[in-house]
Amino acid sequence: MAVDENASEPVADREHVITRELSAPARIVFEAYTKPEHIKRWFGPKPWPVTSAVMDFRVGGRFRFQMTGPGGELGPPFGGTYLEIVPNRKIVYDNAFEATPDEKMIVTVTFDDEGQKTLLAVHTLFATAAMKKDYLERGYAEGTGIALDQLGAMTAGSASASATMRA
Repeated sequence: MAVDENASEPVADREHVITRELSAPARIVFEAYTKPEHIKRWFGPKPWPVTSAVMDFRVGGRFRFQMTGPGGELGPPFGGTYLEIVPNRKIVYDNAFEATPDEKMIVTVTFDDEGQKTLLAVHTLFATAAMKKDYLERGYAEGTGIALDQLGAMTAGSASASATMRA
């Protein structure tokens, strides 16, 4: 089922927010979200990195990612559509596994620039409270947290981050 802001369940029961303060300017952190070669370096928990990333990074554009496990097993492909992009400030997209395309979540990523630091927030709105519970039980929060920690390490320090992003 698609996410409905006016669903009978309160938004508070369906949302999950993760924040990080990263040691890089917002433009660097935002850039890490915009290209497949960057996504492959940080998105996904360490034992399950994204190994396939196809992106059309524009409003209305689609993305498709797939992770690979430690034994070489492929995880289920997932992806969605970019709904809103405000350079260096915000990305909104829907996201679902291909096997369950009607179970979408809406993800809003905000980049609050604090000079040489960025306050990053990943706000996920699930279609239902049950979907949220299921995802959290399967490690959604931990996996997202690990990915954001990897993003922080990749983008740390604005001067070195620019070089790292080009690598």
